[in-house]
Amino acid sequence: MDRRERVRRIRMLVMDVDGVLTDGRIFIGASGEVFKAFNSQDGLGLAAAGKAGLKTAIITGRQSEIVAKRAAELSISIVRQGCSDKAAALEEIAQECKIPLAEIAYIGDDLNDLPAVHRAGLACAVSNAALEVKDVAHYVTVKAGGHGAVREVVELILKAQNKWENIVNDYQQSQSEAGQ
Repeated sequence: MDRRERVRRIRMLVMDVDGVLTDGRIFIGASGEVFKAFNSQDGLGLAAAGKAGLKTAIITGRQSEIVAKRAAELSISIVRQGCSDKAAALEEIAQECKIPLAEIAYIGDDLNDLPAVHRAGLACAVSNAALEVKDVAHYVTVKAGGHGAVREVVELILKAQNKWENIVNDYQQSQSEAGQ
């Protein structure tokens, strides 16, 4: 099956956090507080995904209050943290949401994402992912993790499904109405 067909059938986008929604750097303050930087274009892309009816979820190996907070801001209701087996988590999410794995895209960046990448219907790797992840991905982003890669995948999916133009038009209409 060609990539375009894989992209058209996607109903859910699942992603890793560190190295995908962030650039992978983790800042730890003197008091032990953790900081991560998220990309606002990724955030708007995920909001657009929700508007278009695309479900979203997070699977991450780390446990972080920051991730829970960011997921809540972006209306991502399915968040699995502290996962050592991302493939099992992906399969649980698929069953929970009653969406076949063939209709789920997964974005990963490192070796611990490989089992989930192999099971997803559309396997995506960020441009700065480990070579082993890029080698098995159906799509490798132009942008790096934490620098708009998630937004790029959202646009890829919504454009293939002819939903992107409606999202853009909604934003343009909102802007026009605000200016009146």
